[in-house]
Amino acid sequence: MSARLLLASTSPYRRELLSRLRIPFDVVRAEVDETPLPGEPPLVLAQRLAAAKAEAVAAREGDAWVIGSDQVAELDGRPLGKPGNRDAALAQLASMSGRSVAFRTALCVMHRELGRFDAVDTTTVRFRSLAADGIMRYVDAEQPFDCAGSFKSEGLGIALFEAIETSDPTALIGLPLIATAQLLRRAGFALP
Repeated sequence: MSARLLLASTSPYRRELLSRLRIPFDVVRAEVDETPLPGEPPLVLAQRLAAAKAEAVAAREGDAWVIGSDQVAELDGRPLGKPGNRDAALAQLASMSGRSVAFRTALCVMHRELGRFDAVDTTTVRFRSLAADGIMRYVDAEQPFDCAGSFKSEGLGIALFEAIETSDPTALIGLPLIATAQLLRRAGFALP
């Protein structure tokens, strides 16, 4: 298939993951307001943002398939965003100590004329009981300020966990490749 493929994300994590499928693609910034709506559940927020990113890029870019994805961490039914700074990361990790957190990763693959396919992955992370000094050492070492949940599971963040329950280990990094490959095949892309 020679259709153009666009990733509606400037996330280096999603870009690296998508490159594993060995399909040529370009990266385009989606320019979507990611503010949660009042009372919006984390799963619905992830789905809405994934679709909004794909739709925004598809509207601008014309004849292309677009991948939109978004991940929302959920603790006690509330979304946990990207911390943005050290203090927020420390607080987020302290709040997750000894608890389970659901990571809702939504995916939307669409072409403005040819169709749209959606998927969702839920990955549950069980955190160890974390001491304050261990949290500080981790945050200072990896500075995970741009990551939902304040950690990088592909890096040192894995040491914070007791267990990960998932059907797709790439989902926690930000793009569920099993679902992505399935949706791209449905869109007509040749994958193994």
